[in-house]
Amino acid sequence: MQVLVLGKRICLRPIGFVETDAVGDKVKDRTRLSKVVVNSSLIPALEGIEGFSHVYVLFWLDRITRNQRKTRRVHPRGRKDLPQVGVFTARTNLRPNPIGLTLVELISVRDNVLTVRGLDAFDGTPVLDVKTHDIWDTAKNTRVPQWWTTLEKEKAPKTE
Repeated sequence: MQVLVLGKRICLRPIGFVETDAVGDKVKDRTRLSKVVVNSSLIPALEGIEGFSHVYVLFWLDRITRNQRKTRRVHPRGRKDLPQVGVFTARTNLRPNPIGLTLVELISVRDNVLTVRGLDAFDGTPVLDVKTHDIWDTAKNTRVPQWWTTLEKEKAPKTE
């Protein structure tokens, strides 16, 4: 895959692919296990990764069309009752560069296969990179807009 940026090409080659049986909205199930199958030539690059509990998986949203990449504003999670915001504000897959990023739990590593929990990518999705998550990735005093808080409250289990 090649991208032309200001007269320069950025060439990205997948380091592997996603294997999952999740179809449709089931891909959003954060409890589901998936596999990241890394090219076998990169096995040395995985050395020591099993010591981490979580990794980021960066992947190419290959099902997003050129036309969808032109989207600049969306209602978060498609909810018309929420304010329209820019695509860089929302966790939407409609992006100028359709790069997905998900923090996943690393369950196991065997040869060139990472078994992970919580990856929201479809079967066959090209994986661009895997990066470990550590204490530096935790931010203190974060803030989010009210619409985000509303969505999170709706997701929370109801207690009586």
